[in-house]
Amino acid sequence: MVMHETAPPKQPKIAISLADASNEVYRAATDLHHLNIGPGEALEAEWMAAGLTLPDLPAMRQYRIDRVRAQMATMGYDGALLMDPMNIRYATDSTNMQIWVMHNAARYCWVGMDGSCIVWEFNECEFLNAHNPAVTETRPARGSTYFLAGPRWAEQAHKFADEIIDVITEHVGQNARIAIDQCHPIGYQRFAEAGIEVGNGVEMMELARVIKSEDEINAMKCAAHACQTTMREMQEAMEPGMTEREVWSILHAGNIRRAGEWIETQILASGPRTNPWMQEASSRVIEAGDLLGYDTDLVGAYGMMVDISRTWLVGGGTPSPAQASTHAIALEQIQRNTEMLRPGTTLRELTFDAWSPPWDEYRRYCCQFHGVGQCDEYPEVYWPEHWEDWGYDGVLEPGMVLTVESYVGPRAGGEGVKLENQVLVTKDGPELLTDLSLDL
Repeated sequence: MVMHETAPPKQPKIAISLADASNEVYRAATDLHHLNIGPGEALEAEWMAAGLTLPDLPAMRQYRIDRVRAQMATMGYDGALLMDPMNIRYATDSTNMQIWVMHNAARYCWVGMDGSCIVWEFNECEFLNAHNPAVTETRPARGSTYFLAGPRWAEQAHKFADEIIDVITEHVGQNARIAIDQCHPIGYQRFAEAGIEVGNGVEMMELARVIKSEDEINAMKCAAHACQTTMREMQEAMEPGMTEREVWSILHAGNIRRAGEWIETQILASGPRTNPWMQEASSRVIEAGDLLGYDTDLVGAYGMMVDISRTWLVGGGTPSPAQASTHAIALEQIQRNTEMLRPGTTLRELTFDAWSPPWDEYRRYCCQFHGVGQCDEYPEVYWPEHWEDWGYDGVLEPGMVLTVESYVGPRAGGEGVKLENQVLVTKDGPELLTDLSLDL
């Protein structure tokens, strides 16, 4: 697919006006917009039959933009320039080629403390933001990656910076202090020359995203139900003679079919490839009696992540004593550490007081817990011996969602077991969001 420069020179900086739009554009922005169409009646009925509550999307969108502005106020920012598509999604609930724009800066967003919210959209896609009244203006984006701009990248980057400086001057004035999550180096240079102080927008957005609203939790529960339904299909279809990739493809297909968006990794391994962990799915043919472990790492319905792991015995039968022993240790780790996810527990306590088997006997995962929302999010809890280099403290609050991690791989040899659950911190303690069996 060939994609050209995202903003023709001298294109007017105007918001899309649906009143003046053609019928095709009007419908694309309203009843044919994929976020307005939603997951579909059949899937919504399935969730409601399971006792789930559908999220109020307008309320969720308002909560999120309010969280962004509240965090900006706390940190003393006048506005924020967001380039990361995950942060743009959080602030505006708008999407456009999410994976592609992660490596091509072809859309970006300004959120001002004055109520302004401007999205610079990819070529002639301005209608994609009309579903959210929090977006006050849409403009054509200007890409300055080498793919989009070629040897004129610096010229386009300067024009990008000029327009952002104009916006900051209009909505903030002189001596502005803004947050940026990521930007072209020329942008940082030009903002400094214009007297604009720039702070860490990644930090600001992670802190804004950490407390989930009731509607975000409802959305995550729907995504988790969809994910676990697909996992059951995956387990039922899995049989000796399939390749790892064939098994893995079932998760992809089910995620898309159930209103999911993408999967971040390809972590699936079987038999001898389960120890050490972090192998990506391969052409290896799985055999009866193998353990098969995987990590979903998927962005599901409503753009909410479901990040859980299971390990299964291929072909039925009875696990070997070694398989059963390794699984029992991993299961104990998950169960004991889940109980720690209560309001008031500190990240230091999670680091030092969580239970794990002896490091000299068993390989383990890279962390013990981590936050999750639209994707893997703050905080991440490492191991006690990493505290001096990586550790930081904080306190769990109601509305935070974390995953509890376990990987157990015997150093003496044999297969490993990966388990992971997603848990909501409530005022009454941990609430399990992913109840699919942890059994082999």
